[in-house]
Amino acid sequence: MALKSTIYKIDLNVADMDRQYYGQHSLTVARHLSETDERMMVRVIAFTLFASDSLVFGKGLSDEDEPDLWQKDLTGAIELWIDVGLPTEKDIRKAVGRAQQVAVVLYGGRIADMWWEQNSKALLKLNNLTVINLPETEALANIAERGFDVSCTIQDGQIMVGHSDGTLHITPTILKEKSTY
Repeated sequence: MALKSTIYKIDLNVADMDRQYYGQHSLTVARHLSETDERMMVRVIAFTLFASDSLVFGKGLSDEDEPDLWQKDLTGAIELWIDVGLPTEKDIRKAVGRAQQVAVVLYGGRIADMWWEQNSKALLKLNNLTVINLPETEALANIAERGFDVSCTIQDGQIMVGHSDGTLHITPTILKEKSTY
């Protein structure tokens, strides 16, 4: 018998003052067997950074042809493709060709820094790509429960994550922004 993903029910309140987006989202997040609580929570933070009513979780680790999160228009065209972690340059180029906008959300401290050093030269040339590094995400793993509430406030580029046991502060580093032309 095959083992199944663990399902998490998350009530997420987003107040993104930088984008003027405010929303309440009831998320059902499947944590893949090979995924850590930290990575799953980084996916939730990635959702928060790009939150919209049409943003959904993809199959991610379960399907190499789907991102961790994506947003499609009514015709099925991919408006936004979001990968979490350290995807290969080949996978990013493939996503850039399929979606209007691609975002890569890095985490993992020094490993993420080394990944960026290795891939930045090629990735800086991709116009519709955004790369964000989330430093110090280990504490996010402690928030994860099978059912929980979390509120995220984004202001001046900082994320304040409120949960039942307190508050965490995350300062994302924008390594590359999509081109506006």
